[in-house]
Amino acid sequence: MVRRGDAQQAVLPFGYLPLIKDKTRRRGLGCMSDKLKLARQFIQALPHSMALGMELQELGDGSAVITMPYDDKLIGDPQTGVISGGAVSALMDTCCGAAVMSHPSNPAATATMDLRIEYLRAATPGQTIITRATCYHVTRSVAFVRATTTDEDADNLVATATGTFTVEGHT
Repeated sequence: MVRRGDAQQAVLPFGYLPLIKDKTRRRGLGCMSDKLKLARQFIQALPHSMALGMELQELGDGSAVITMPYDDKLIGDPQTGVISGGAVSALMDTCCGAAVMSHPSNPAATATMDLRIEYLRAATPGQTIITRATCYHVTRSVAFVRATTTDEDADNLVATATGTFTVEGHT
């Protein structure tokens, strides 16, 4: 499991600055697998992830946690200060993709086929948004994912999602 605050800085293509500053917890004599490195680079190389301030907090066998801090540039309703639903959906989509790429079956790449998001309430203005995604089943060509998004009130969901993603390079 990769956790924020555990790692080294990565060198990225395209001149993007790294978002994730962690390393894998060592298990026995092993270290970070190629799969985890690929998932980290996937998130770090997405321009929208950089623009939205997304940060990978955890990455494990088919699971991911990504946060997005509150930022005035993400406000969808200036009167209330509520974050745009588009920013929330981008966070959920990115987190689901990371969960797929970290699945033990080692998908080399993925793309969203379908993502259904149910918005349950507005995120509280001023609070960080957290998405947790799990890739619970992978076939030869399709991965199935579930995700939840909360703000700092973890017991009160902001949104839920289910999705399907392509699987490329499945082993």
